[in-house]
Amino acid sequence: MKLKKAVIAAIALAVLVQGSCTKSSSGGLTIKPGVLSVGMEIGYPPMEYYDTDGKTPIGFDVEIAKALAAKLGFSFEFVDTAWDGIFAGVETDKYDCIISSVTYNEERAARYNFTKPYIANSQLLVVRKDSSFKPKTMEETQGLRLTYQAETTSDELATKWIEESGTQVQVFEYDKVMNCFDELSLNRVDVILVDSVVAAEYLSRPGNPYEITAEVSNDEVLAICLKKGNQALTDALNKALDELYADGTLQKTSQEVFGTDVVSSVR
Repeated sequence: MKLKKAVIAAIALAVLVQGSCTKSSSGGLTIKPGVLSVGMEIGYPPMEYYDTDGKTPIGFDVEIAKALAAKLGFSFEFVDTAWDGIFAGVETDKYDCIISSVTYNEERAARYNFTKPYIANSQLLVVRKDSSFKPKTMEETQGLRLTYQAETTSDELATKWIEESGTQVQVFEYDKVMNCFDELSLNRVDVILVDSVVAAEYLSRPGNPYEITAEVSNDEVLAICLKKGNQALTDALNKALDELYADGTLQKTSQEVFGTDVVSSVR
């Protein structure tokens, strides 16, 4: 995955600017002393999802959250939250931060604190292998049934493109990305616009019916999102991220989950 240097530079500037903000409104490093409370949408494999017992969260973000808590000397607590309410949760102190595949952008940076990026991401078009449609660009999805998870970067990209181009596309939005893949497997939609970190999971499964036809955006990075002004915890998490990269934990976890290194390009 390619990563535009301008995106990394923008985050670096935002982190620097945030250094002048006030400390956490909670008056301490975390809401619950000794506990790192993390908001997650547990339904976004391979980033965060439930194990076969239906109770234990697993995935890349989960492992990174646990490693960060350990570096800080804290225990780890996750709060399963629907994506459409996840940012409101961090604003109202339901948890300390969001580690749930949050894409950094300027609009969000104006409302929240962000750490340094910890993983690269891009937007992909995915179809069934037996599909007669093989779109190589967003323009080639015209007339097709396009699906994506609502209120995500995929949603923002598709909505902006449709509005600006005036292209006729049948749009199907779902609350969970797994619903998008289910619908594609049943031929109820033609193409999914989805994060590369998520597509990696579905395409790695034996006998999967999917294939990637195009990368339509490759300048995204994912970062940890915190309440605006919570600089003490932002700084602590940045330091912990640096240490996890230096000791190889980020790279090792990336190899275990994705089979490749998707973290070094953002350092």
